[in-house]
Amino acid sequence: MENFDYTAAMAELEELAVRVEDPQTPLDDIDRCLKRASELSAACRNYLRTTREELERLEK
Repeated sequence: MENFDYTAAMAELEELAVRVEDPQTPLDDIDRCLKRASELSAACRNYLRTTREELERLEK
């Protein structure tokens, strides 16, 4: 997780949201976007959880 770029992941999520909301986006692309968004949001949650745990450990 050390190489995870949270800012880049959030930017990609925003791009995916724009594509999904575009009425011109084909259904197959929307499906791929949603799957990728799911992967990214899981990675972001894991990153935030790990970071919070590390901060809590350092505060002790």
